[in-house]
Amino acid sequence: MKKIIIVSILSLLVFSCKENASNKVNKENLEIAKERDSEIKLGGAKLSFNKTEHDFGIISEGDIVETIFKFTNTGKSELIITSAKGSCGCTVPEWPKQPIMPGESGEIKVKFNSSGKPNLQQKNVTIVTNTTNGKEVIKIKAQVTPKPKINLNN
Repeated sequence: MKKIIIVSILSLLVFSCKENASNKVNKENLEIAKERDSEIKLGGAKLSFNKTEHDFGIISEGDIVETIFKFTNTGKSELIITSAKGSCGCTVPEWPKQPIMPGESGEIKVKFNSSGKPNLQQKNVTIVTNTTNGKEVIKIKAQVTPKPKINLNN
């Protein structure tokens, strides 16, 4: 039984390696990869913000505040923002969905809902891009004054 298994495995290895691996390469994908690599050598997209942090200061619990982070693509190829996500559901970003060409600018609007978020709040927005880093992070913070507690015993 062992001999049959060994012979089967060896024959599988011998016959499966007959095909030349270079024949399996898709020529179109190879050209796309060469083009991509040449763009990388020229310089990729680069995201330059006017600010990377925003402090809302003191706000009241329940307030919804927003700020805008302005940016410019200072790289040499188009900037594509794939997604932007807040570190919690209370932080909601809006970003441009179209490519930003070199030298062009755009905005990322960030809304923060302070309901149920008393005291110091610090939140991140992670932006997934085609920059060298692959992602960028912007930050917001606020000192949220809690709502007064209502005493029902009186």
